[in-house]
Amino acid sequence: MAENTINYGEFAMDFPQDFRCPISMELMKDPVTISTGVSYDRKNIEKWFHTYKKATCPATMQLVDNPATTPNHTLSRLIVSWLNTCQSNHDRLPPPPQPPPSSKHDELAALLAAVNDSTPFKVSSLRKLRSVVENGDHVIKEDFKKSGGVEALVSIMVQILSDDSGFTMFRACEEALGVLNQIPFSDEDDEKILQLLMSPNCMKSMAAVLQRGGAEARFCAVSTFQKIAKADYQWYYVAEDQGVDFFKSLLEISSDEISTAASSCALQLFVEMLEASKKSRLKAVEAGAVCTLVELLPDSIRPKRCERIMQLIKLLCECAEGRAAFADHGLGIAAVGKKMLSVSGGATKIGVKILWLVSSFHPTERVLEEMLVCGAVKKLVALLHIGGRSTTKEKVVKILKMHGRTWRRYPCFPGDVKEYLGLEGSN
Repeated sequence: MAENTINYGEFAMDFPQDFRCPISMELMKDPVTISTGVSYDRKNIEKWFHTYKKATCPATMQLVDNPATTPNHTLSRLIVSWLNTCQSNHDRLPPPPQPPPSSKHDELAALLAAVNDSTPFKVSSLRKLRSVVENGDHVIKEDFKKSGGVEALVSIMVQILSDDSGFTMFRACEEALGVLNQIPFSDEDDEKILQLLMSPNCMKSMAAVLQRGGAEARFCAVSTFQKIAKADYQWYYVAEDQGVDFFKSLLEISSDEISTAASSCALQLFVEMLEASKKSRLKAVEAGAVCTLVELLPDSIRPKRCERIMQLIKLLCECAEGRAAFADHGLGIAAVGKKMLSVSGGATKIGVKILWLVSSFHPTERVLEEMLVCGAVKKLVALLHIGGRSTTKEKVVKILKMHGRTWRRYPCFPGDVKEYLGLEGSN
């Protein structure tokens, strides 16, 4: 469907209710219908199903077994017809007044001209530019974007990929990333800018800073990657292009005990990458992610950080290589078991999923023995006594039924659980 928008006048939000996407409440550009009969904008409903992993209709909350969508050509033609009629009426109106430039417009223009000039003062000009943007309000930041500021920064950043780039150019790239980190982006309003940031050369330059830059520049790189992640970037390109070194750098920042902001940001980016790409999980395992995360877990006290680390371990255990690495680590099962029922409900739920994955698909004698000896089985048994039904409790029952015959030989395995699971007297 052709993209038509009305950006001014009393008609800006004056379109029929049926033309609104029930998710964004905005005019639909590409209407599709799902099995419940409700129509949504394709971009929004696909994000609902595939990014947020929802299995319900957002408008009716009915379960949706099949997330397939069907183009709603009739609705699309109605919207196009309505837009054309509105546009015909608005063509007679004078153009909307443009907002005045910001109070720092002339200074921004001068600094952008300076950073585009190949002079030895590029780095200092970028620092001044960062100060103006960092201390400026929303109007100044928007003025920076409209003045081609992001394009200028990306042009500087990609220069480090040339063979003759030296230390000064790398410092300029770091400073450019520092400016970029001060700019807010919206995947609706800044689509062209996000596409520019997602270009292969820009991604390569940010990956280079992530691997070789200073502490602050690396944080800015991770922060920018996070903004890109919100725009549904296909992370398997990074896994393919950057390889193991990218994930080693990300793990190093995740382990940073001094800069908690950088560490937290890196962990969240890691979660988003592994959720979006199975290939990324394999590269992360190869980079030693399982070992690093297991060793970070015991000292993780804050619930949010603990949950993120456990979520990463769970994602890695969804592939055979990750389960093998987890099972081979001497502290893996003990670290996960210790966090269950002691940090948060979320951590307990993730911990059960990890134990279910490992005990279901990698049930070696050593794994089962470790689960019993380190107290993980005891935690699972305790979860049986929590009232109500849940998917977590169902997984607990499956684990205990699956391996109860092995554990029942040990005197520490509770007798009442044997009876509950129907293991009494069985061989």
